[in-house]
Amino acid sequence: MSVLDKLKELLKGHEEQAGKGIDKAGDFVDEKTQGKHTGQVDAAREKMREQFGKPEGEDRPPQT
Repeated sequence: MSVLDKLKELLKGHEEQAGKGIDKAGDFVDEKTQGKHTGQVDAAREKMREQFGKPEGEDRPPQT
């Protein structure tokens, strides 16, 4: 079992908290880089949401 699979298993049922953590981490990085890499940060957030949390604006859990 890969690390990614283990993380998905741990986060199952906690998608909302995972989404909040992803947003908080993205905001932190964006603040530290003074907004210079906002596009890349947003793209990374979306990829993380697809893997671990609900995609923004959707109410269904991620597919496994």
